[in-house]
Amino acid sequence: MFTKNQTPSPEDGNQSRKTLIKRLLITGAAIGTGIALIGALIIILSMALIYPNLPPMDQLTDYHPKMPLRIYTADHVLMGEFGEERRNLVRISKVPEVMKKAVLAIEDDRFYQHGGVDYIGILRAALHNLVSSNRQGASTITQQVARNFFLTSEQTFKRKIYEVLLAWKIEKALTKDQIFEIYLNQIYLGQRAFGFAAAAQVYFGKPLEDITLAEAAMLAGLPKAPSANNPITNPTRAKQRQQYILLRMKQLGYITDQQYEQAKNESIKVKTSRNEFNVHAKYVAEMVRMMVYDQYKDETYTRGLNVYTTITQKDQEAAYQAVRRGVLDYDRRHGYRGPEGSMDIPANAEAVADAIEDELSRYPDSDDLLAAVVLEASPKQVKAVVSSGEQITITGNGLNFAAAGLSSNASAGKQIKRGSIIRVIKDSNNNWSVSQMPQLEAAFVSMNPNDGAIKSLVGGFDFTQKKFNHVTQAWRQPGSSFKPFIYSAGLEKGFAPASIINDSPVSFAGQASGQSWDPKNFDSRYEGPMTMRRGLMKSKNMISIRILDKIGAQFGQEHVTKFGFDAAKNPPYLTLALGAGSVTPLQMATAYSVFANGGYLIKPYLISYIADSDGKVLSQARPEKAGNEGIRVIDARNAFIMTTMLKDVVRGGTAARANSLGRSDLAGKTGTTNDSVDAWFAGYQPQLVGVAWLGFDQPKNMGGHETGSGLALPVWINYMQKALAGVPVEERPVPPGVVFEGGDWYYAEIPSGKILTNVGVGQKDLDKMYETENNSVKDEIFED
Repeated sequence: MFTKNQTPSPEDGNQSRKTLIKRLLITGAAIGTGIALIGALIIILSMALIYPNLPPMDQLTDYHPKMPLRIYTADHVLMGEFGEERRNLVRISKVPEVMKKAVLAIEDDRFYQHGGVDYIGILRAALHNLVSSNRQGASTITQQVARNFFLTSEQTFKRKIYEVLLAWKIEKALTKDQIFEIYLNQIYLGQRAFGFAAAAQVYFGKPLEDITLAEAAMLAGLPKAPSANNPITNPTRAKQRQQYILLRMKQLGYITDQQYEQAKNESIKVKTSRNEFNVHAKYVAEMVRMMVYDQYKDETYTRGLNVYTTITQKDQEAAYQAVRRGVLDYDRRHGYRGPEGSMDIPANAEAVADAIEDELSRYPDSDDLLAAVVLEASPKQVKAVVSSGEQITITGNGLNFAAAGLSSNASAGKQIKRGSIIRVIKDSNNNWSVSQMPQLEAAFVSMNPNDGAIKSLVGGFDFTQKKFNHVTQAWRQPGSSFKPFIYSAGLEKGFAPASIINDSPVSFAGQASGQSWDPKNFDSRYEGPMTMRRGLMKSKNMISIRILDKIGAQFGQEHVTKFGFDAAKNPPYLTLALGAGSVTPLQMATAYSVFANGGYLIKPYLISYIADSDGKVLSQARPEKAGNEGIRVIDARNAFIMTTMLKDVVRGGTAARANSLGRSDLAGKTGTTNDSVDAWFAGYQPQLVGVAWLGFDQPKNMGGHETGSGLALPVWINYMQKALAGVPVEERPVPPGVVFEGGDWYYAEIPSGKILTNVGVGQKDLDKMYETENNSVKDEIFED
């Protein structure tokens, strides 16, 4: 018998749904329990199999990161850094609270609550990732430390397990502050900066303890993506990331609303200076690097050595600016040569910026001398773009130097047009002008003559363009700046400043070449008999030649080597009297120090001491000082009398321009070689010696009117004006054994009646000299 179908009641349906839900819950619970059991089993197996084989924590418990070589001035200003990783090790107690809070806010705000793995953070990230396309991670600071030290960056489940286990192990081995300290020092933050202390210097040019809340937030945004959030290469992204971090800090209660508003609106100055250090000393830094590497080899770049030099920031900056000014002044005198290059600017406007950026990367800026691509050019206006992307306009006086290149008649090589690569420079009034990269080179070095401490050293116009160090590597003819050493030799053979020597043409037969030698004065003018003192003042070639001829070239060579010159590079020929040998600027500074310090040959030195990263002194210079009779090379009387003569060169001779410094303790000598190939000035006072040199790397005439007096002396004056500011005038005491007779100085045993005199002088010459002996020279300016 069949029964009719019955319609289920509502109560039956509800019961079925309840049964289904119950079954689903039971099934879900079973599955969850199973997953939990599997997870627990995995963890247990991991702990049993993997945990015992995890690497030891020695790298962390005895944390010694790679630290670069750092080079400092004597007044502790950083001027060079060498190493793969820039890092300043900083203890957690020295990290500002704003920096700690900023990092915690964005990286791990529950760092001090969890045990290495943040389960709440994992759940929060999982929920976020379910509803958002922006992926959110949950790695803790401890996990990041584990990853940075022990793991790769591959995204695998196995690596994640290792990361969790390592985090647990780290938490057992170290305190929270120790873990946080390692993180703050180890994390990579772009621009080769590792750790926040190094990043503060790289991006803001200041120590970590001096950063503001706004700056701390910007630095805290770097760990996630050092390139994308970099304030130098991507300032927009960096600002966006900073604003988010500041908001997080406010939400977490780390900062007040007022602090948030102030930091959010703060204008941040990112360090974009073309010189990444606060002193221009690249030649010095490279010299020191080579010296340190000779001793420490590959440890040089990882051990954290801190080298403190004898250089001072004031002296080095004064020397750098003096050299730059001297070279650029010369370049302006000799006219515009034309653009450095050219490029085809794309017709597509969107492609222009990238094309210009790529092209300018081939023309590095030289400090304030910037490379630029011309967009428009006419005799009245030039528009150009510099490497930063800034578009500039040059008008008026800013075009005067390059006027010839803007003329419609300009030759193809000199013409400035759209696409030309030119150099531009901004003056103190923020006005741009067209300039050019100079071809002339220069060098300057100064030192303390009493112990050899080098105070400044500029090896060339631009280290980036040319790394050849002209102070130590350029062997050049010193010209007339070498004459004082010949005069010094003359004093040892009976000459005195009052000795009469004939300034007249002379010919020497039987020279090494087999031909006669007919030397001339620089200006081809001859004045007949004059005192040795006046001969040096006027830099007369005939006087120094006759002195050397009288005392013998062999003796002359032996004497000049006492000052530190190489005998092989200064052979015993009469041409030695005119500085026809070879010297370096550093040798010249050392040699002039002998006159300045009273007769002692000191050794120049650059490194004062070397310390490790903990401040322990590893080595220290112990220079021999003037006053040690073991290093005396000339009589104190010789040095004193030579100084009186070299002071006269400054008072009324070829270096009279130096009187603009208003000091009575300055002495020195100009030098110009044949055909104006080299220009020198070497000068000193009792506490400071300075030597300036200018010339082309491939020796050639700098121009008929270019001399040591007009080219090198201004560099020396500009340096000394700053270096001697506030330094009192000092006169060295008269040494025993000299006498002052008839207006001049003599050795006591060789008074005026016994000196060697009337060299090359006939009676007629003497009669002529006496007729004009009262002529004054104090208003004369002599070129040499």
